[in-house]
Order: sequence, then C-alpha cells, then structure tokens
Amino acid sequence: MAISELLARQRTLSFEFFPPKTPWGQKQLNQAIAELSQLDVSFVSVTTGAGGSSHEPTKQQVLDLVPNHSFEVMAHVTCAQHSRSQIASLMDDYEAGGVENILALAGDPPQDGSSMAGEFSFASELVEEIRRHPHSFAVGVAAHPEVHPSSASRELDRRFLAQKLSAADFAITQFFFDASYYFRLVEELAALGCGKPVIPGVMPVTSPGRVKHFADMNGTEIDSILWERLEQADAGDKMSIAVEAAHKLCAELLQFGAPGLHFYTMNQSEASLRLCRALGL
Repeated sequence: MAISELLARQRTLSFEFFPPKTPWGQKQLNQAIAELSQLDVSFVSVTTGAGGSSHEPTKQQVLDLVPNHSFEVMAHVTCAQHSRSQIASLMDDYEAGGVENILALAGDPPQDGSSMAGEFSFASELVEEIRRHPHSFAVGVAAHPEVHPSSASRELDRRFLAQKLSAADFAITQFFFDASYYFRLVEELAALGCGKPVIPGVMPVTSPGRVKHFADMNGTEIDSILWERLEQADAGDKMSIAVEAAHKLCAELLQFGAPGLHFYTMNQSEASLRLCRALGL
C-alpha cells in the first residue's frame, strides 16, 4: 500500500534502518526488526550510502524485507552520480519486487570528497524521473525543519521544498530537537499553499557522539542541556535520559497534530520500543 494512503487513513508509525555491512550487523538488524514488529508498524525505510554509493545493498535489503513482513518497506534512492537509465532500471527492479514506496533524495556528499555530478542536480529532478516510470510509486522527499544547510535563506528553502512536494506525496524531516522548528516548517509550507503531509523524524540520542556528527552534517541545532546531562550520566542512565527527551519532543509533535512519527533507529530497537510504549503507540 502507498504510504500516502496510510497517511490518509491514520497516523503512521515508522522506523529507519541502514543496510548492514557484516553478518553480525545483519543479525543485529534482524533482531531489531523482529522486536519492533511487536508494534503497529506502518512502514520502515532503508537508507542508501553517501553520494555516489551503489544502491545495491539497499535494494537487496528492501527486497529481502518486502515478502517477509506485513508493513510497507520504503527504499531510499539518491540521484548523486547516477544516470537516468540507472534509476529507470532500479525502479524496474523495485516494481518487480513489490515495492510501492520510494524516498527520493539528493544524497550526502561522498566521504572521499569526489564530485556528486551525474544526470541529476536536485532531488526534484529525481522525483520527476520516478514519476515517468510506468508503475505509480508513492514518492516521499526530505525536509529540513531548520533549513537545508546549503540553502541561501529560509524563504528560498521553503519555496523549493513546496515546489518539490508539489510533485511528491509526502515528506519526512531530518531529526531535530526543538519542536518549534517543525511547527514553523508546516505553517510556512501551508502559507505557500502546500498541505502535503510532513512526517517528523525523531532521533533518540542513545549515541551522543554519532548523533552530534550527523547534526553537524545537517545543520541541526543540538540541545546543549540534553548533551550535558548525557555526558554526566553513567551508562545505565543514558538510555533513560535519551528516551525521556525524545518522549517530550514526540508528545509535543503529536499534540500539534503531526501525521506520524518516524524514528531513526541506527539499527537498534530498545530506545524506540521504550519510547513507543511510553507514548501508548
């Protein structure tokens, strides 16, 4: 089922995973998915690597998940360093594998500093290419509540996002720690006549160092008080503090009327399980 249809029916609950690189990592991911499947999961998404990375690990993980689970599986697809023919072939494979949902992204810069040049410059062009495919995929895009780090201004960022969403079905945000950024994003899109669903992405801070790295990449403002608490806490208390902070954020988002919650899991289940149970999901 298309995620756009799920959103039209009810609030969604979803989780993001990445393709493991080792057998141990695959075992860990399988365990996390099995544990999270106890919840009423609407869909999961599988990431792809930095700009120019092959889509193959993502494709294999997605195609392995689809026939074995009742929830929908959304594949991340990036345009960086890829050709139109490569994307068309990838969509053929996803159609054949029963995939209904795609998250279209520009892609993170390659870690080796190489060029991201390809036949696409922006995620909006990738959305258009996916729409040309004979199969009607539901297409999501990314949104940055605190403005995309490469945007010249918040006004331009919102205009480009509204334009991108006009061809897509929904958006999922990068993680953030201050709910007011999400509220402002939704209100500014509405002022531009864009009412497509925007699902907030939530990252429980179970690994402060890794989350800080991702935050720096995305221009995300960290909660200095939260980080101070985490740095002073012993190992046994860090998880509780992370879940407590994420719970407060999620409660504000749900009260505002967010159409769903999307959790960045880092292939772990404990924080998401504790958080969802605390929220009554």
